[in-house]
Amino acid sequence: MAFDPHLDKQLFAETKEFETTRITVSVQQYNEGEKKLQISRENRKQDSTDWQFAKLGRMFKDEAEAVLPLMQKALKHL
Repeated sequence: MAFDPHLDKQLFAETKEFETTRITVSVQQYNEGEKKLQISRENRKQDSTDWQFAKLGRMFKDEAEAVLPLMQKALKHL
């Protein structure tokens, strides 16, 4: 079965923005299935105001400290 974006629901999302990156914590549900926590990163393109998806990878301490409260909020939606 191919992925159908119309079946993908975002139940919660909150973003924390830093100098050159932003991290979004969200709760997603696909086709009325199990709700899942998603954490994603976007980096600001150089010489632009546009954002580009990036692998989350490792977080700095300040990023982790800022994201933890968002994760606590998201858990209430699971």
